[in-house]
Amino acid sequence: MFRKAAVPTVSNGSYLQGQANGKLSSMGSGQPAREGKVVLKKKVTLLRGISIIIGTIIGAGIFISPKGILKNTGSVGMSLTVWTVCGILSLFGALCYAELGTCIKKSGGHYTYILEAFGPLPAFVRVWVELLIIRPAATAVISLAFGRYILEPFFMQCEIPELAIKLITAVGITLVMVLNSTSVSWSARIQMFLTFCKLVAILIIIVPGVIQLIKGETEHFKNAFAGNDASIMGLPLAFYSGMYAYSGWFYLNFVTEEVENPEKNIPLAICISMIIVTVGYVLTNVAYFTTISPGELLLSKAVAVTFAERLMGNFSLAVPVFVALSCFGSMNGGVFAVSRMFFVASREGHLPEILSMIHVRKHTPLPAVIVLHPLTMIMLFNGDLYSLLNFLSFARWLFIGLVVAGLIYLRYKRPDMPRPFKVPLFIPALFSFTCLFMVALSLYSDPVNTGIGFAITLTGIPAYYLFIVWDNKPKWFRKLLGK
Repeated sequence: MFRKAAVPTVSNGSYLQGQANGKLSSMGSGQPAREGKVVLKKKVTLLRGISIIIGTIIGAGIFISPKGILKNTGSVGMSLTVWTVCGILSLFGALCYAELGTCIKKSGGHYTYILEAFGPLPAFVRVWVELLIIRPAATAVISLAFGRYILEPFFMQCEIPELAIKLITAVGITLVMVLNSTSVSWSARIQMFLTFCKLVAILIIIVPGVIQLIKGETEHFKNAFAGNDASIMGLPLAFYSGMYAYSGWFYLNFVTEEVENPEKNIPLAICISMIIVTVGYVLTNVAYFTTISPGELLLSKAVAVTFAERLMGNFSLAVPVFVALSCFGSMNGGVFAVSRMFFVASREGHLPEILSMIHVRKHTPLPAVIVLHPLTMIMLFNGDLYSLLNFLSFARWLFIGLVVAGLIYLRYKRPDMPRPFKVPLFIPALFSFTCLFMVALSLYSDPVNTGIGFAITLTGIPAYYLFIVWDNKPKWFRKLLGK
């Protein structure tokens, strides 16, 4: 039914192919690598793991437009509550992934855990949607924010031409792909530097905000829960906005096989990162409200820039640069992590064979990285990216909820599985229920976009039977798939 296990062989002198079925010997199996085999190296330390998580979570959203939560909650107090609750829920989800990452020591994140718990069909649907739409669209969106804000200081007095934004965005995407294809070490070092820039950018907002609080600027916090009442229609959209802002805590699990001492470093990196991000996000929003009223925040196109212009004068020009660096870090971390999902899916026979090949000298999964480049460029120049993400935002949380439900299932299906890190059962139960409840509410509050996303996701089922199950494919078709 599935592609036969690939034999490690040299292809054109450039790549060596890993074993199929996720059993690369030096990548978490505990067996020594056979002489001459090329594998991904364990180069992700604790500090690099923290930088991957923080650097991917903190993108443009916290700096540009936290108004989605305020709009759907109706009050300052309720919006801060949602930011806090989303941080706690994300920490719960991250702890669940920490358990999965320490007991299933294979890269691939969502895909691998769904495959282990529920089998190949749902796993294939997950990677199908990720490859074709979610990752190219998400990369294109964050890249557009990078392009817009890197050009902002040069177009202070006029609108930035859309073509200029797309061209500089294309350059940024290409740089990220080249970096991830060239060196794991350099990609990780640059990610650490960009994570430092993100934290500096957040401190640039938090510190003046704290000074404003000390001065007694608390007008917007009086009667904090007064205003428009949050509706049953608005709350799921507010939580979607909040959970989207925190999304990225799962990316370290995509590179489990490259993490040094994963039993210790994965839980530590996740816990440290989530505490830093949650505290930073809540304090950043508090800082905004010391200077900007709720009405002004809803009208602002870029809240961080508006805040900086009010308090920092000419120094506010630095804010767009920090936002651009923040976006570049999210692009880099996302491509670094998700390319490993495609690499693992190819090893399992669910994607073309070439994607499981590793560069013989650079030790990077080069084909799995560059496959994203043309797809992202298509999304960038053709398509309504934001609508596309709205269509499929529910799919992300549907599958994350399914992964965490799979953790509960594995507790009963495989009770003897070694679990160096184990969370109390109420945490995965609460988190998976919350994810699935949000998905169900989104079907009620936005049936059109959610329905379109659901239909796109379902296309993975016939694709599975066409590309994976169907054995009697024509020779040209098999050759096209690399089989």
